[in-house]
Amino acid sequence: MTSLLAVVFFLLWHSTPQISWPLWSHYAETFVHEDGRVVDPDRDELTTSEGQSYAMLFALIANDPLRFDLIYRWTQDHLAENSLKENLPAWSWGRKPDGTWGIKDSNSASDADMWIAYDLIQAGRLWRHPDYTSTGEGLLKQIARREVADVHGSPALLPGKTGFVHNGTVVLNPSYMPIFLLHAAARAQPAGPWIAMAASLPSLLHKGSIAGFAADWLEVSPDGTVRPIPAPDSNATMAIGSYDAIRIYLWSGITSPGASGRNAVLNELSGMAAYMRTHSAPPESVTDGQSIITAAGPISYSAALIPFLLASQAPEAAARQQRRLNSAWSSQTGLYGQPPRYYDQNLSMFTLGYLEHRYRIDNTGELEVSWQR
Repeated sequence: MTSLLAVVFFLLWHSTPQISWPLWSHYAETFVHEDGRVVDPDRDELTTSEGQSYAMLFALIANDPLRFDLIYRWTQDHLAENSLKENLPAWSWGRKPDGTWGIKDSNSASDADMWIAYDLIQAGRLWRHPDYTSTGEGLLKQIARREVADVHGSPALLPGKTGFVHNGTVVLNPSYMPIFLLHAAARAQPAGPWIAMAASLPSLLHKGSIAGFAADWLEVSPDGTVRPIPAPDSNATMAIGSYDAIRIYLWSGITSPGASGRNAVLNELSGMAAYMRTHSAPPESVTDGQSIITAAGPISYSAALIPFLLASQAPEAAARQQRRLNSAWSSQTGLYGQPPRYYDQNLSMFTLGYLEHRYRIDNTGELEVSWQR
């Protein structure tokens, strides 16, 4: 039976050709090794579970099953002790202090875990590959068991399996909880905590807002008080909204307009929408007092905000960011920025794939791709 499934999947791969997505091709040539490892050249060729998860999604959108499988297999073999169904992947792999290569930090990153589970479940459905579906569902069960905590009566996704609960105080990263991923998880695992988690997200963003801007990190005390805090692994003294929080705007923008909770999330991000109506570039960071630390964020910020601004009924602001993004494209590399930065390409691919109608996410979180028949 296994051999028959392998033959059917092989025929399916070769009967549905990879669609042309030049940005994905250039991205893969630059950042994805032949064995399926995704690297960040600016961080000593570091590999993260997040990078693996995003590349799997982009390969699925591009109908590139061979590369998808390579990325998935590398992730499973090197980050998850050969089983994503049974183990949460380590979040970082690279050159260690002694010069050898391997896992640098065995803790997990729940946002990547959610994306990997999503990628596998959606790939299983779209490519009719039950092994992917089974592995994705197994990983989702691991997430629910090991990375979810009760936070003042509501389930919340911890940033990782260890280190984020201290004497009843819980640290959260709201960018780890795209509402459509929670909806999709609920569809795959109806008995899980996902619907309740999605329902509590707007309130979490509201209580942890920085003057209408999203915060990178939040702390929930035992009495239910929510406040923005500095990143747990930093020496910063003030809470900010920056490289983590920018994804919250992106996720809200690509969420289906009919999805439950989408408009409530948009409402909690009104500070950024108002700011962008009168400014040519997004701020790199905002503090608790809405003080702009860096006036112009990187090109990835402009990319991330385009779907959000369109969803927020700010088309002129979206057009300004589209022009800024377009101006950063390099005909030499086919990528964005000089030199092309890993993070810039990831957020740009989410946005451009969306704007070019290469994918959509429906009301229940299911992925729709342009190559579907």
